[in-house]
Amino acid sequence: MSQQVRAIIAPGVGQPVELVEITVPAPGPGEAVVAVQACGVCHTDLHYREGGISDDFPFLLGHEAAGVVESVGDGVTEVAPGDFVILNWRAVCGHCRACLRGRPQYCFDTANAIQRMTLADGTELSPALGIGAFADKTLVAAGQCTKVDPDAPASVAGLLGCGVMAGLGAAINTGAVSRGDSVAVIGCGGVGAAAVAGARLAGAAGIIAIDVDDRKLASAAEFGATHRINSAGLGRAEVVAEIQKSTGGFGADVVIDAVGRPETYLQAFYGRDLAGTVVLVGVPSPDATLELPLLDVFGRGGSLKSSWYGDCLPSRDFPTLIDLYRQGRLPLDKFVSETIALTDIEEAFAKMSRGDVLRSVVAF
Repeated sequence: MSQQVRAIIAPGVGQPVELVEITVPAPGPGEAVVAVQACGVCHTDLHYREGGISDDFPFLLGHEAAGVVESVGDGVTEVAPGDFVILNWRAVCGHCRACLRGRPQYCFDTANAIQRMTLADGTELSPALGIGAFADKTLVAAGQCTKVDPDAPASVAGLLGCGVMAGLGAAINTGAVSRGDSVAVIGCGGVGAAAVAGARLAGAAGIIAIDVDDRKLASAAEFGATHRINSAGLGRAEVVAEIQKSTGGFGADVVIDAVGRPETYLQAFYGRDLAGTVVLVGVPSPDATLELPLLDVFGRGGSLKSSWYGDCLPSRDFPTLIDLYRQGRLPLDKFVSETIALTDIEEAFAKMSRGDVLRSVVAF
């Protein structure tokens, strides 16, 4: 049967979020209802509120979540009621051209629930990234549920659902950081700090954290950064010179841009070593453009990559990363700056915009 639960919605462009009652349908074929235990407050939710992703209001916000499967629909075999799961927005289809080539991490036809959750008056909601987890319960495609070790706290596990996975994956999956590499990370908020942690986990010999905020640089050091550069007031050439200074004059083997602005991308492009790799994981604004001399693209060699969701495969990466956390090798708990109530999300957005937190996490 359908249920009525509390939830946070974005009613219109730039409007404050609202706590409302929504209707969650009983799961249909291939669907699951999940009782949410924790959900991180991510920049993507703020982008939805500001109309930066689409205009399909009202949005049911929240997507970086973990919880327990309450019920499943017909044909669901991958999870069962009682399973502790992390929600993901890459439920692979298994039949698109990427999946058929053995590259499901690039699936081009990911699944969401077919049914829609609604307001009390029947207005259909658009769940953020197909999840909508700022709610006591949410309806998702069963493939969006990745079962992990239930001994991991939900407030920690849920972070792998988006931002932390994006940063870790940018270093480990997309950037293919390996032992002895030098790595520079531009922008050390939640995603950038995770990229630092991923580089450390992969065995990087030197990790350079670059940001305009000394607080974020201090956090990056806790996650494994060996060098810090405060780039406030520095031009591109000065930032590149600082990176080279920390890498024997050569530049970094892998530079990860966790900001996504033309100026930071150029810092990354010129701050890498010859034949080095640039990884763009910061999400650019729709109007951002980039101009590069084509001869420099050719002459420097290497790879220019974009990392979408850290090129992760949830069924492979989430359980492994939770195991690493439980072994004490991946400090996921350090990303949680505070736990908050469902009614505190608007203030959490403000703290995030000011750079006061790595992650605020709603605890249900």
